[in-house]
Amino acid sequence: MQFRKLMGYAFVATLVSAAPLVAQTSSQQSSASGNSSSSMSTNASGSLDMADKHFVNKAAQGGLAEVQLGQLAQQNGSSSAVKDFGQKMVTDHTKANTQLQSVAQQKGITPPSDLDTHDKNTKDKLSKLQGAEFDKAYMQDMVKDHEKDVAEFRKEAQNAKDPDVKAFAQKTLPVLEEHLQLARTVAGQVGANTASTSRSGDTASNQQK
Repeated sequence: MQFRKLMGYAFVATLVSAAPLVAQTSSQQSSASGNSSSSMSTNASGSLDMADKHFVNKAAQGGLAEVQLGQLAQQNGSSSAVKDFGQKMVTDHTKANTQLQSVAQQKGITPPSDLDTHDKNTKDKLSKLQGAEFDKAYMQDMVKDHEKDVAEFRKEAQNAKDPDVKAFAQKTLPVLEEHLQLARTVAGQVGANTASTSRSGDTASNQQK
């Protein structure tokens, strides 16, 4: 009987001494699991590859240009169709810009907040025009610009590596396609020459890429 009591005490002592080790192992496993989850979360919202990042930056600058030029169309245009088109550009691209900023923030990048050189030059040129002359030049630019945008967004909608960037491109593409059709219609109404490119340097640069 005494021997059984001693064996019982020894068994209990073994359990007690092993408890901290079990707790420590469990804590380490929990910590590892937490670190793994954190790492997965970071990867999900981490930096983009170069192609996707380039697209986000260019789309952000292009969106800003559409808003600013749309505002200019309402000030300098004479055709009600041109003014209405300009207002639609402000409304639709402001919405798209907000969505793109949200995606960019999730990925930890800050897109440019100013126009690129080509769009600055385009805005400067258009700001000096009024009435029918403005209408033609503006709608010429809108057709060529949206042809380029549709091509770029279609490519990104198919080939983007990041799922959030891809979803943005897929969601925005139909809007840009609608803009292109409308731009062609309004351009025809105001007699714009859409055979020449108003942003030819930008278009050529993108075709080379």
